[in-house]
Amino acid sequence: MTDGKDVADWWRTAIIDMEPGRVHLRGHPVQDLIGNMGFAEMIWLMVMGEQITGPRAALFEAALVAAVDHGPQAPSIAAARMAATCGVGLQSAMATGLNMLGDVHGGAGEQAVALYGQALDAGPQNLPQTLNTWRAQHGRYLPGFGHRFHKPVDPRAPRLLGLVDDAASQSAVGGHFAGIARAIEAHLARERGNPVPMNIDGATAVIYAELGCPPPLARGFFGLSRSVGLLAHAWEQTQQGGRNKGPTPPAYRWTYDPDK
Repeated sequence: MTDGKDVADWWRTAIIDMEPGRVHLRGHPVQDLIGNMGFAEMIWLMVMGEQITGPRAALFEAALVAAVDHGPQAPSIAAARMAATCGVGLQSAMATGLNMLGDVHGGAGEQAVALYGQALDAGPQNLPQTLNTWRAQHGRYLPGFGHRFHKPVDPRAPRLLGLVDDAASQSAVGGHFAGIARAIEAHLARERGNPVPMNIDGATAVIYAELGCPPPLARGFFGLSRSVGLLAHAWEQTQQGGRNKGPTPPAYRWTYDPDK
């Protein structure tokens, strides 16, 4: 016989404690949080285990707001819309889109936080070497910079960096990662002879790095943000109707290549 601790200890958590009539989240009675804490602050409390307030909370919310959507050409959004025409519910459509977020589509924020950290450790005088080392390990693309559509500037990036500057002026964040990101952007422009815009991943990565997030959480928070767009598009497609919509209208066909 056991005292049941072997079962209770199977899952261990500091996130929630509850019994009939009582729910505590990270040590706070849930009734004290409801109506007194915003959703972004609640996300931070649940994930990070601490409260976020003031300019830091505003930065976190700005990052979440900025990345909600990028239109049906984004693979995650397109997948959610296609799924919505296949007879599945909203949650399944959202999950289909969310599962499209990988190293290439959705992972750049995580990678950018890691790159910024390496650049900070190496020092600004060693930035070219840091970037060369990154490229040797990961390929020529630097995460968080360049965009297929938004040239010469991603309209979201300057606004986000401006908010970081405001928070740094209030000593809410250090501002060091914003400086690194701008230095990388300037280096790329000199290297290529053309502006290479910091994109939404690079800009939100600055915020997450300034807030002290480990790199994997940048991807996790991006997924939370993009889930808003997934829900919006899946619901819109549900209202529009359509059955079994593929990536192109039916009149268009693929290229048949028997030699491949």
